[in-house]
Amino acid sequence: MSEKQSAFKTLSVISVKDKTERKGNLDYLSWANAWAMLKQHYPNAQRVVYEDHATGLNFYTDGRTAYVKVGIIVDGLEHIDYLPVMDYKNNAIPIEKVTSFDVNKTIQRSTAKAIALHGLGLSLWSGEDITDTAAAPAAKDDSWTTYTLDVGDENWDKVIAYISANKELGLPTIVKNLETKYKISASVKKELSKHVK
Repeated sequence: MSEKQSAFKTLSVISVKDKTERKGNLDYLSWANAWAMLKQHYPNAQRVVYEDHATGLNFYTDGRTAYVKVGIIVDGLEHIDYLPVMDYKNNAIPIEKVTSFDVNKTIQRSTAKAIALHGLGLSLWSGEDITDTAAAPAAKDDSWTTYTLDVGDENWDKVIAYISANKELGLPTIVKNLETKYKISASVKKELSKHVK
């Protein structure tokens, strides 16, 4: 009797290439496409947009800025994404300037990111949190590959943490994802392979 394949394994191998859109130099998967693709494979998937119990609003605030909390439930497993309410330059919007339109856009973007946590389109986001570059989804061109990764350099610990959290992707996919931000030599790939096992 074969064990049912995990949702992550199912979703992470789905190509989103023909569904991505371009904004500036970046490729992204719209929330609508991500949701439609998710529901094709998991019709019972659910989205939860959390509300602040104190205010009843669909965003939270620290008094200076705001953020949203969105969960996606697939096969009983919920992944939650927290995302700041940002302007078009990815800067947090001061709370006194936040509009309902800004919050709605952030909820939709957070929806796509929470779906990616289940595997669908995750490669578009790889590297977002492992460099100092203020980038959204990974760019397809080489202009974003500006850092040479060396063993023990300032980004090494972040890269190793990324690998530890994503071992199930396997070395080829991990290296491909990292190469959206880094130039990686053969000797560095060999060192990375030690952390995938």
